Amino acid sequence: MIQMVISPQSLLETRIKVEKVDNLQLFKFTDELQTRLEELLEINKTGALTPEEAAELNAIGELDRIST
Repeated sequence: MIQMVISPQSLLETRIKVEKVDNLQLFKFTDELQTRLEELLEINKTGALTPEEAAELNAIGELDRIST
């Protein structure tokens, strides 16, 4: 079985925004990416993720880990 992998870096340019709060620059998911994450988490609860969705969820999770 071939496991799909999506690089978290591929999400950086279009799915992350930088917000300045006081003197800090915070990385935040775009609304689109946040919505997609929530959708994937709901599908995951039912155990019905496709391999592509699982790879996407893993990439988003890794991106969240890297940016926090």
